[in-house]
Amino acid sequence: MPTHRTVKTIFPVLDMSCAACAARVEKALAHQTGVRAAHVNYAAATVAVEYDPAQASPESLREAVRKAGYDLLTAPGPAAADAEKEHAERFRTLKRRALWALLLASAVMAVAMFFDDAPYAVPVMWLLSTPVVFWLGRGFFIRAWRQLRHGTANMDTLVAVSTGTAYLFSLFNMLFPAFWLARGIEPHVYFEAASMIVAFILLGRLLEERAKGNTASALRKLMGLQPGTATVIDDRGMQHEVPLDRVRTGSSVVVKPGGRIAVDGTITEGGSYVDESMLSGEPVPVRKVPGERVFAGTINQKGSFVFRAEKVGTETMLAHIVRLVQQAQGSKAPVQKLVDRIAAVFVPVIIAVAVLSFLLWVVFGGSGGFTHGLLAFVTVLIVACPCALGLATPTAIMVGIGKGAEQGILIKDAESLETAKKIDTVILDKTGTLTEGRPVVTDLIWARGSEGLEPLFLALETRSEHPLAEALTARLKGGPVSVGSFENLPGRGVKGCAGGRTYLAGNRLLLEEHGIPVGAELLRQAERLAAQARTVVWFADDTHAAGVAAIADRIRPGAAEAVAELRSMGLDVQLLTGDNEATARAIAAEAGITHYAASVLPDGKAGHIRRLQAAGHRVAMVGDGINDSAALAQADLSIAMGQGSDIAMDVAKITIITPDLGKIAEALRLSAMTVRTIRQNLFWAFIYNLIGVPVAAGVLYPVSGFLLNPMLAGAAMAMSSVSVVTNSLRLKVKHAGKRAGIKTDVKPHTYDKQMKMEKKYRIDGMMCNHCRMHVEQALNSLEGVRATVSLEPPVATVEFSGSEKPIGELQRALDGAGDYRIAETEA
Repeated sequence: MPTHRTVKTIFPVLDMSCAACAARVEKALAHQTGVRAAHVNYAAATVAVEYDPAQASPESLREAVRKAGYDLLTAPGPAAADAEKEHAERFRTLKRRALWALLLASAVMAVAMFFDDAPYAVPVMWLLSTPVVFWLGRGFFIRAWRQLRHGTANMDTLVAVSTGTAYLFSLFNMLFPAFWLARGIEPHVYFEAASMIVAFILLGRLLEERAKGNTASALRKLMGLQPGTATVIDDRGMQHEVPLDRVRTGSSVVVKPGGRIAVDGTITEGGSYVDESMLSGEPVPVRKVPGERVFAGTINQKGSFVFRAEKVGTETMLAHIVRLVQQAQGSKAPVQKLVDRIAAVFVPVIIAVAVLSFLLWVVFGGSGGFTHGLLAFVTVLIVACPCALGLATPTAIMVGIGKGAEQGILIKDAESLETAKKIDTVILDKTGTLTEGRPVVTDLIWARGSEGLEPLFLALETRSEHPLAEALTARLKGGPVSVGSFENLPGRGVKGCAGGRTYLAGNRLLLEEHGIPVGAELLRQAERLAAQARTVVWFADDTHAAGVAAIADRIRPGAAEAVAELRSMGLDVQLLTGDNEATARAIAAEAGITHYAASVLPDGKAGHIRRLQAAGHRVAMVGDGINDSAALAQADLSIAMGQGSDIAMDVAKITIITPDLGKIAEALRLSAMTVRTIRQNLFWAFIYNLIGVPVAAGVLYPVSGFLLNPMLAGAAMAMSSVSVVTNSLRLKVKHAGKRAGIKTDVKPHTYDKQMKMEKKYRIDGMMCNHCRMHVEQALNSLEGVRATVSLEPPVATVEFSGSEKPIGELQRALDGAGDYRIAETEA
């Protein structure tokens, strides 16, 4: 059976007025053939639809939404711009109507309060309230009729029925007062209630629209970062300013001082400082020179440069961020499922409660039962507010995820926010995550009087084929020196001649084979560096050892502080690495990590996480490479460092754009604050309705004589939605600092212990850390063997969980890794 690839698209939705509308749009799309999933974000007025293009199309999706009484913007290019224009126009119209409604309704209220006994007070109130209810408030009736035609009801239905009932009842009492007077009932009118309800709800909608617009400000800010044009160089070397959609991969783009970079690429000429705060959240500009990458939306400072375009259009980092933020803001937290179920039945239930209240008042209310029942009917319809329920979760998610994007933290979906709140263990990968991911020379120590030989050391390493030679050539200095009789000695180093003398660069074994003596002080320094898990490269002439260079993958600046901050939050921080025991121990000690595991292969990382999860822990994995992807997928929360591999970023639930490990704690705190805000919003939305509806029905009247005024109900309903959105907006000004820390109870970790036999072996043929890793991995591939290999001295410490392996079997394992030899050490 053929399978089709699905696509996921976000469409703007028009004419939704409450959470019930969102639920109906979602239901209408979900029932369409070819649609895998549909999630409506009421706060953003969008729907994310995953569908099979072979079975569904944007046009068919739009038709389904239209049949439900709403509309969908499906134009591929300008849809977002059209939605923005639609929102702006709706806001202007709403503002105009709300202001006029407040003016006229206030006049009706003044007549009702101060001129109630005037001869023409009632006709004046009728004249002033009619345009408020049926002109300024006509949208409620139009949308309610549209819903009725489709056999559904929403918030507009409640407003239209309640205000229409109050208006028509008042009109009847004004035209036929004798009907009630003959029955001994005073014919009251409620024109002021009908008009004030419309005015308050329009005002509430206006404030809600404004607040909802603010929740999406981070996304709009991101979308506005990319310039509309770019200056490119044509084949004749001439510069032209062209629209952004005409920039192609490979184009040479000129960036002038103060200009905004249009697409992603690599600098080929010139250099400057670039403000990348839109990506990283860091305010300090970054120095850019030829060979370094620049990103769309970042701002050039005073210099100018030319770069080669590599990613354009929807492929840029900025477009990727915008896409991630859009999808994340449209995602739903697990708690939203309960809200959706309530919203789907909310309006019919409220109408039933209002009718029941009316009937009970008529039956048990005595002479004033009909009037009180009618007021209760109107008030129940008005006070009920599904909007607050619908806005509680998405507004908080939009603000929280938008705030994260501004700080260089990309959160993939709402579920990740709730997961992050429950994390008690953070596992860090070493290479590229905890460390910088590239070897550098950390120490360069010369024997007394040998400093002048540095150009010769550089000349040898320049011709070396070893991967670590690049780190040495970047550090060593000196002029050009001609080296003859050059040899690469695999597993040992390099050798060459200059000025009639022989020079060596490599490991200690190379010096021993050539009988080169090593001074006591230089040997002591080399042993100290080896104890710090650094690769030691010796340099010597044919008479003595002249110096040593130590190479290591340095720990990132601020890593120790970041680990300490995570631990202060009650989190257990662990290190997993494929590197050897000595290196892992040294890096863990430098970072302040007590739990670590060395020589762990990619599947071993995932297995370690499974064991922690089986013990009841919630685990976050932080990595940056392809080898971390399995562990990232296994973890409860996966965090990728943004300068790592695309696979790691695709698997991860949270991506940190910069290598700053301090952002991990910030991401966890932001998640906690967002989840806390969602819970606050839902609490107040539920409490409001649970208290407001019974009070509106008149449950307090028998004990206190209190009956809620419909005007106050309208004001309360309008403010409930505004209060929820305003509470969400508080996230924008909150700082995810240390005071907002997450406190969790970290369970003690247990590890399997068993009897092991340990034995040491000498390994010949290793020259660098890469060689050591090959040997270690080869030995660890044997069942029942756990090996830790050190370079200085070249020794493998092997633990046998069962019987000891014959040395021949160990040698066969090494034969597949390279030209290495294993021998038992002397007792």
